[in-house]
Amino acid sequence: MAKYRLDYIWLDGYTPTQSLRTKCMMKEFDAFPTLDQLPDWGFDGSSTQQAEGGDSDCVLKPVALYPDGTRENGILVMCEVMLPDGTAHSTNARATIAEDEGTWFGFEQEYFLMQDGVPLGFPKDGFPAPQGDYYCGVGFDSVGGIAREITDTHLDLCLYAGINHEGINAEVAKGQWEFQIFGKGSKRAADEMWVARFLLLRLCEEYEVSVEWHCKPLKGDWNGSGMHANFSTNYLRDQGGKEYFLKLMDAFEANVEEHIAVYGKDNHLRLTGLHETQSIDKFSWGVADRGASIRVPHSFVKDEKYQGYLEDRRPNSEGCPYKIASRIIQTIQSVSV
Repeated sequence: MAKYRLDYIWLDGYTPTQSLRTKCMMKEFDAFPTLDQLPDWGFDGSSTQQAEGGDSDCVLKPVALYPDGTRENGILVMCEVMLPDGTAHSTNARATIAEDEGTWFGFEQEYFLMQDGVPLGFPKDGFPAPQGDYYCGVGFDSVGGIAREITDTHLDLCLYAGINHEGINAEVAKGQWEFQIFGKGSKRAADEMWVARFLLLRLCEEYEVSVEWHCKPLKGDWNGSGMHANFSTNYLRDQGGKEYFLKLMDAFEANVEEHIAVYGKDNHLRLTGLHETQSIDKFSWGVADRGASIRVPHSFVKDEKYQGYLEDRRPNSEGCPYKIASRIIQTIQSVSV
């Protein structure tokens, strides 16, 4: 028997943006445990905006586990929040996803690394050179100091955990970065995105650096941060067709408000029609158009097949991947094939 450190991870009940919470349990196992060997665990919901003090018990139900590369016998345990009667808590957006293993999601998470209240690489007073050299930049002047060490270490931690991390790059604004997570299955993709966020936040504690998830932390002529959602279904990948595609775009346009409602707070600051965005009050799609609501890759329209994946560029960096995936699936399922 060996003792394992189980770091249970969940989302609190704060609105409009939930935050990650964690607490640790030590438990003995003969070997690295399976998911069904992990116990449910309680917590004080009155301290996380998920219960009243007079009836504060909430339940953590493990839904995915990942080896933790920073700990001996360490395991990261992603959890759903449940009520004591076994039903999903109202803050449990994961439970709203109509799961379909044929639905694949790729999330592109942008964010800023901040120190002393400014992005890494910014002077303490004023601003660096305008945007231009930072995107996929190389060298101290482009990416600055410890940023690459943090992002490379984060990549390694995700890979050790078995997260389907697909890459990193410096983004358009100084101090802004991106990583990508892909999953075959919407819950899997969203689970892995939340654990990847957790690993980045915990890593940055060591550097006394903050992660700024807000979609528009810098005013002026600086790009905001998105979490573009690339999605496909069995039908889109295997059948597709122009008629179905146009019906699907009509459905997305008819549900603009429903999508924006769950695509992250303060999105009006980012979706202005500038900086590679469409205006928040408009809907558009376009081939290779990063100023559209939905970008259609060239590969999708090749040979007039209209087949493959699509990119919804409206979700922002602070959005919840569970809510985003749930809403996209609802709109897809509203279209007859």
